[in-house]
Amino acid sequence: MATTGKLDVEVKVKSEAEKFWKSIKDAATTLPKVCSNIYEKIEVVEGDGWSLGSVREIHYGEGMPFGKSRKEKIEEIDESKKKVVYSVIGGDLMEYYKTFKFSIEVIPEGEGSLVKWQCEYEKTSDEVPDPIMGRDTAAENIKDIDAYLLKA
Repeated sequence: MATTGKLDVEVKVKSEAEKFWKSIKDAATTLPKVCSNIYEKIEVVEGDGWSLGSVREIHYGEGMPFGKSRKEKIEEIDESKKKVVYSVIGGDLMEYYKTFKFSIEVIPEGEGSLVKWQCEYEKTSDEVPDPIMGRDTAAENIKDIDAYLLKA
């Protein structure tokens, strides 16, 4: 079994790309509001929360399988492609993965958008499962944000 891997998911949403991208940029507010069953709070601990090198700490709700928290740092931002890349730099996830990077890209498609989430990871051992639950949670978050934006 490989200790490195890649997972991705694509979700078609009805929200216009610029509107969805804005919600990604404001995820520290959006995610705890829209997905409160998963995210207790998200704090910006370094930077302004959206510039290169900014770090945020995610606090999960009770009983989440990802642990209690994680810290992630913005590694890349491409406003024209509506793409951001994060690397996880601390928290419970690091017990299982030596490296964990993920990206979110919002692509205009008709009146809506295609949202792509992708992660690349290196496990601490062969026994560690692939982060399929993380991918599935990302897909659910995307759908939940879309539903929220369509009501707003």
